Order: sequence, then C-alpha cells, then structure tokens
Amino acid sequence: MNENIYPILLVEDSPEDTEATIRAFKKAGVPQPIFHCENGDEGLDFLYRRGKYIESSQAPRPSVILLDLNLPGTDGREVLAEIKKDERLRTIPVLVLTTSTDERDIEKCYQMGANSYIKKPVDFDSFLRAVERLVDYWLRFVVLPRGE
Repeated sequence: MNENIYPILLVEDSPEDTEATIRAFKKAGVPQPIFHCENGDEGLDFLYRRGKYIESSQAPRPSVILLDLNLPGTDGREVLAEIKKDERLRTIPVLVLTTSTDERDIEKCYQMGANSYIKKPVDFDSFLRAVERLVDYWLRFVVLPRGE
C-alpha cells in the first residue's frame, strides 16, 4: 500500500470534466488534496511556483499530474514536453486524461514520456470505474517518487 499523500494536480479547462473528476476521486476515497489549474500556462506556473503560486504552500509538489491535452494557450502536449524535459519534474507521473483517441496523440504522448494515456469515458459511472482503477494503481499500489 502506498503511503504517499502528496497532492494531485489536475490540469483541465472544462468545468464539467473538472467537477466530474473531483467527484469521482472523492467517491473513490482519495485522501490526497486535488489542486486544479484551468490551462497549461497555469499548470506550468503551479509546477514552477510562479505568479500566484510563488508560495510553496500554494503549489506543493504533486504526486501525480492528470493532464488534458486540448487546453487553451499552452496545450497539454506542450505542458507534457516541458515537464518531461525538466530534471526536477520529470519523475512526476503524468497521466493524460483526454477525449482524444487520435493515434498520433497517443504515440506522441508516450514518446514524450507520458506514463499513461486514458480516454475519458463519456458517462459518469464508467468514468467513476476508470478513476477507481486509476486510484488503485497510481495512488495505492505504485510507490511514487517523493522528489524535492
């Protein structure tokens, strides 16, 4: 059992998907706090502790990053590339959580270092089951790096 209680970072622009994700994690009994960023630029600010996230208490190192691909501004592909090229951030698992099933996106994300590529189920019950499996694996079974 993984005792890691570091927070989860959700980078998602859709309010509906954000709400569904947070509800599903709570329903799955996840004790980790979930921090939410609405776009790629804000997600990078969180990770690099810039702008409104300058205080480390406002932006603790996440145990896992849930990343949507189709974000306004700096999109998820660019965020993933930035994370995986940074020596301090690259060990944080990045789980791409998206509606895209484009084979080019899947291949590119894995080439850039994504740890998982998960297609968002459409209905909430299927989404909840997917989140429960994700939680069991990434937050209860896997031993995650502590970083910093």
